[in-house]
Amino acid sequence: MPVIRTLSKVAKQALLSTPAYGCQPLTVAARNISFSPRQAALDSSGKRFGKYNVILSDIRKPPSNVFHSGPFIYADILDYKNLREIVVNNRITWLVHYSALLSAIGEANVSLARAVNITGLHNILDIAAEHGLRLFVPSTIGAFGPTSPRNPTPDVCVQRPRTIYGVSKVHAELMGEYYHHRYGLDFRCLRYPGIISADSNPGGGTTDYAVQIFHDAFKSGKFECNLKPDTRLPMMYIDDCLRATLEVMEAPADTLSMRTYNINAMSFTPEELAQELQKQMPELEVTYDVDLVRQAIADSWPMNFDDSNARKDWSWKHDYDLPELVQTMLNYFSTDACLARAN
Repeated sequence: MPVIRTLSKVAKQALLSTPAYGCQPLTVAARNISFSPRQAALDSSGKRFGKYNVILSDIRKPPSNVFHSGPFIYADILDYKNLREIVVNNRITWLVHYSALLSAIGEANVSLARAVNITGLHNILDIAAEHGLRLFVPSTIGAFGPTSPRNPTPDVCVQRPRTIYGVSKVHAELMGEYYHHRYGLDFRCLRYPGIISADSNPGGGTTDYAVQIFHDAFKSGKFECNLKPDTRLPMMYIDDCLRATLEVMEAPADTLSMRTYNINAMSFTPEELAQELQKQMPELEVTYDVDLVRQAIADSWPMNFDDSNARKDWSWKHDYDLPELVQTMLNYFSTDACLARAN
């Protein structure tokens, strides 16, 4: 069974250097494919599972270091026949489905979001069920709406999101559980909070301010936030996200009391993040110019996730709180800036 990691230098290093996950390479016959044609997200781990046991896919040309790190296949989530051929020809056993248009981008192109997020999901569900695959589909804090309890938000409650992204994720959760009960599909899903990664550019999500602030702090020393300073949202550092995904994928099926879990690490506001960052960069100037669309989205989302079921069922535990997150991001950007100056 393969390992999962993002195309992130810092996340790769962290994952491979963790004793429980990187010390002992395994040789396995099973293969995993990650379909992410609209958004490059996954790669193989050469140390734990063997880099040729995971296939990366996209509709975009990958950077050279990604292309040469292991198998890469062109795949479009809307091309059912091609996806099926890939699964059959490569004897795929796990399928990780990250393809989606995020919240703010989805609102700007609803028809494309509907196609990618919903029609693409149907293609994946049918293929996974037909070939007996283990399927992972991520969900999101965006799967909740203004009538959901917000602090904390439990695993099971009212879900009435008001974005096409959120609606598509509720659809994915319910369809995955239906396929599990109707066809025995081994469907697994985590509701991610806002995910923060050091070397990835913001991708159009409402929580992306928490990544942009670090880019702007090092580029200009000034950051303009598009959410109100007291907007509290659940967040997680990428390494915790990767480990959670691995752990739920590897958990024995009989330990899972549900198929869709909340996971959480920390919750903070833009003001709290800025204050933590200013402890080490006191010259950073932070201003606020609220984007009404993004603010409305954020105000309908959970302020804090109740992930007690994940912690009970498969022993989920996060490593990064806000101070550790900020220090790790600063270390990364400081190293990157030094390398840029040297070059």
